Amino acid sequence: MSRAFSIAVVGATGLVGSELISILEERCFPVSQWTLLTCKESAGERVQVNGQSLTIQTLQAEALKDVDIAFIAAEASIAEQVAEWIQGTKTILIDQSNAFRWDEKVPLVVAEVNPEDIAQFKIKNVIACPNANTVPIVQLLAPLDHQADLSRVVVASYQAVSGVGREGMEELESQTRDLFSMREIKPKHFAHRIAFNILPHIPGEEEGLLLETRRILKKPDLKMATTCAQVPVFNGYSAAVHMEFRKPITEDTARPILEATKGLQIVDDVSEDLYPTPAEASGGDATLVGRIRNDDSVEHGLAAWYSCDNLRTGSALNAVKIAEILAKEYLR
Repeated sequence: MSRAFSIAVVGATGLVGSELISILEERCFPVSQWTLLTCKESAGERVQVNGQSLTIQTLQAEALKDVDIAFIAAEASIAEQVAEWIQGTKTILIDQSNAFRWDEKVPLVVAEVNPEDIAQFKIKNVIACPNANTVPIVQLLAPLDHQADLSRVVVASYQAVSGVGREGMEELESQTRDLFSMREIKPKHFAHRIAFNILPHIPGEEEGLLLETRRILKKPDLKMATTCAQVPVFNGYSAAVHMEFRKPITEDTARPILEATKGLQIVDDVSEDLYPTPAEASGGDATLVGRIRNDDSVEHGLAAWYSCDNLRTGSALNAVKIAEILAKEYLR
């Protein structure tokens, strides 16, 4: 990269926004100016970024003036408002809400899977990031699809409460304390008690995973069944994935393909109790893949399990990688 960029983070005090800032620092993204924004009462707080003490500002159109790249780590209504504000300006949005994921004029991108689609940002100056659950599944499916033509997928995902935000983590923590203290449990952000429980439905997640996967893989007719469950884990998403292909593929041919895929790390030796877990994935950049095996219930079938850090790998890191591609290939 030959220049530095003016960067804004909308939702800077949230879990994903905070992770975005950390990753931009870690990866030495060239920033000439930081603008940290929020709609919440946290406006006015100060944070340390790259050795600077910065004030969190209240979100308003004027704050985005002269910003090159604005990351949206906030709800869809805020993303839509910001998108209106930046029309006709140089600012490019990288949006992590669901505001633009099904807008055909906005590219929906996973950096390792379809980076070529980033070029479409020029239509609306917006790039959409998929749900944190979609990123790891398409990282796993894309290279195998290229090899053997994917025809059907069955996914059961097990999603940590951090996907709901700090409120979800606080509710799991408080319910756990209340259970041990024999106090009454009153769910707030979840439909039922989440502590020591599993909730087999997360509103909107299953349809989103289906539609986003089809769009990113450019397979609109892909047969796919999804079940998304909320589990009492603070951080990390996992999933059991069963895949069917039109062409022959086996565990032995799939393994080296996955080993060579950027963004994946193979953790797979059950004889040594090695397999992905959300605890192991938390804090890491890679999607961990294991339990790779033939699925003999169909003619050309495979099964696998993955775990990833949903805040990092599934969300913030993908957004930063998109920004890196933008900076290198389109904004020089």
